[in-house]
Amino acid sequence: MSVALSCLAGVGLDALLGEPRRSHPLVIFGRLADRLEQHFNGPGGRGWRSHGVTAWCLAVLPLTVIAWLLSLLPGIGWLIEILLLYLALGLRSLGEHLMPVALALRSGDLTEARRRVGFIVSRNTGELNEQGVARAATESALENGSDAVFAALFWFAIAGAPGVVLYRLSNTLDAMWGYRTERFERFGWAAARIDDALNFIPARLVALTYAVLGQTRKAWRCWRRQAPLWDSPNAGPVMAAGAGALGVSLGGPAIYQDVLHQRPVLGEGEAPGARDIERALDMVWAGVGLWLLALLLGGWLHA
Repeated sequence: MSVALSCLAGVGLDALLGEPRRSHPLVIFGRLADRLEQHFNGPGGRGWRSHGVTAWCLAVLPLTVIAWLLSLLPGIGWLIEILLLYLALGLRSLGEHLMPVALALRSGDLTEARRRVGFIVSRNTGELNEQGVARAATESALENGSDAVFAALFWFAIAGAPGVVLYRLSNTLDAMWGYRTERFERFGWAAARIDDALNFIPARLVALTYAVLGQTRKAWRCWRRQAPLWDSPNAGPVMAAGAGALGVSLGGPAIYQDVLHQRPVLGEGEAPGARDIERALDMVWAGVGLWLLALLLGGWLHA
């Protein structure tokens, strides 16, 4: 029951306060990661896989141990655990980034919608039409909901403060180093594979959650048929099930760093619009409520 109540408190703090506006710990961690990458990868990305493993260990393991030790402090360990979960969550932030995109589309301001969605996706957004902007934002809601919210809750429930810190830092390193580019192909291999492993179970629980909360049969069908075609083993199930649950079509061609990528189509139905961005956010919030209810019920039955 204590785990469930801690999750409830962490989500409550995130909903009430949002992300820290100044000196977010993940921003500070990002600076550390940059220095490690510059040292171990070198100019032009000459680092090997072993260098990436070493850098990952130096970045993640000491902070994970510190989180574990802090959680054991008498009297305040439980409070530190809640604080660390709050810092790892990005539920309110997800809405703060995506709702302005939906509002800009609703008001017909495509330029502003492109600018706003460009803050949260890595694809080129300057030439996107309304459907392209809505598609990018809806995909972000589904995938980032899995990465920045549900997976953090999962690892906190499994392993407490050290679990959520290990996961969140690993996910951050994957976002920084896990690219298949000349610079990061070898050095970022470990960060990408570790993040894939840590997200494997949470991503499938999220896909199931989306399916339960939307058009279940369509979500299951899209998950089973389309997810294996996606290049990410975890984003595929999440976005295929999410698109099916919403009854929209996601995926398709997208330009990343001026290179056209022909991505598989996910989901079934019409192209998304501004309302579908809001529906995706609503589904994430409803999923969090469902997870918290399940944790509370499980804790009560265990007690």
